[in-house]
Amino acid sequence: MRAFLLAAGEGRRLRPLTLHQPKPLLTIGGETLIERHIRALAAAGIREIGINLHHLGDRIERYLGTGRRWGAELRYFREQELLDTGGALRNAAGWLGTEPFALVAADVYTDYSYRLPDLGDADAHLLVVPNPPHNPEGDFALSGTGMLSREGAREFTYSGIAVVHPRFVGHERRRVFPLRDCMFSAAAAGRLAGSALQGIWSDVGTVQRLEACRQLAAETRADDRDQA
Repeated sequence: MRAFLLAAGEGRRLRPLTLHQPKPLLTIGGETLIERHIRALAAAGIREIGINLHHLGDRIERYLGTGRRWGAELRYFREQELLDTGGALRNAAGWLGTEPFALVAADVYTDYSYRLPDLGDADAHLLVVPNPPHNPEGDFALSGTGMLSREGAREFTYSGIAVVHPRFVGHERRRVFPLRDCMFSAAAAGRLAGSALQGIWSDVGTVQRLEACRQLAAETRADDRDQA
């Protein structure tokens, strides 16, 4: 299985930190957000990893290099203009191929082991978390059979980690589009599976949430040093 890391965003809510540093290179517990994912993916046996780049993308590429230090093989997809989360996958479709792949938002903080669920007949399987304070209305309801729906009480939020079949975006003809549209369409068609992510998780979307994650890491690893 291959993996694709979404790392092109501008991180506007984290300004001024992200004016000169791409969000995936912010550190928590002495480790950048993106390398934490690469290390965990490689440890789980997922070593071929694609990464889309836009905002300060050259810094990400220079920092990560080939990925050899984590036992990974990295492939970069540079976007002259932001293609959004769905457009990024279409842009990398030739490399992603025809088999399911892991999809990861590079700006989430988690200790997830990447023991990924089986996709089965679904178009995608999303790892979800109980609604965090910044998304109280939630994204999906999760049924007892492991399917996600927009109907009923939406008690879960998409974590930014999923297993995706290429057909998930195959019907799209737009060049720039959000994956959210594909998720909602698949949910309506009964083809979107889900399960609860177990462990630590945070969407590092604001300075306050970044500092909260750093505090959590500091409580367990007092000798780590973080920098913006």
